[in-house]
Amino acid sequence: MQKSADAKKSTKTPRTISWSSTIMYFVISLVINAMGNVLTLVTSVKIHPSFLGSAYWTAAENNLGFAVLGNGQWVLFWAFFGLGMLIAVFNAILVGHWSWSRIIGNAAFLGPFSLLINYFNGLVTQWLPEAHNIGMILLYVFLNFFGVALIAIAISIYQRVNIALHPADDLMQILRFKYCGGNAAKAMWFSYIPPTIMAIIAIIITHQFTNFGLGTVFAFFFQGGITGIADAFVFRNLKHQAIDVGSTKE
Repeated sequence: MQKSADAKKSTKTPRTISWSSTIMYFVISLVINAMGNVLTLVTSVKIHPSFLGSAYWTAAENNLGFAVLGNGQWVLFWAFFGLGMLIAVFNAILVGHWSWSRIIGNAAFLGPFSLLINYFNGLVTQWLPEAHNIGMILLYVFLNFFGVALIAIAISIYQRVNIALHPADDLMQILRFKYCGGNAAKAMWFSYIPPTIMAIIAIIITHQFTNFGLGTVFAFFFQGGITGIADAFVFRNLKHQAIDVGSTKE
């Protein structure tokens, strides 16, 4: 009976690319995403006073990670991986059942993603000096916005590949198709509740409000649109693979 119910719930489109191509695209998207996130983080802290900020989820996870774990070589890894897995558990609660394939997919994304974040953060922090003049400030604003664009492009690639998703993107999909009647805008707003809670907890602990700013606003308004453009222009031959329509009601 359960098997029959599951069959009604979900219909997947076929995969049209080889697994070697799938893995290649996925690895490329991970590298691009990690580099984009690090660009937003590092440029934000290199300007004084800081006004750029980073992508919404990135800012919240980074702030809570440093608030709870303090400074350290591996703090970003544990912040992004640990908080990401908490969101993965929350996603399972929203779905209403535990899916090992979904959890493993989230972990498969978060492990290398968190390691790449930690690695690129060390490199980019050394490469970029502090901004002391208007020219450097303008350059860092551009790099921050470029980092947001890289994140959006990466999301476009790995969502089309669809073998493993960041728990935040998984949350967005669950909210959209199970609770918001397919309304992407409404789902986006609801998906920002967890990082908002993270940010509030971090502020209570540290009494500081960092990594939120102009870049965060830019990401909030334009990241989704850039992802849509990337769907059409980045790796044009890569189509959405194995799309699951989610819960359906006759």
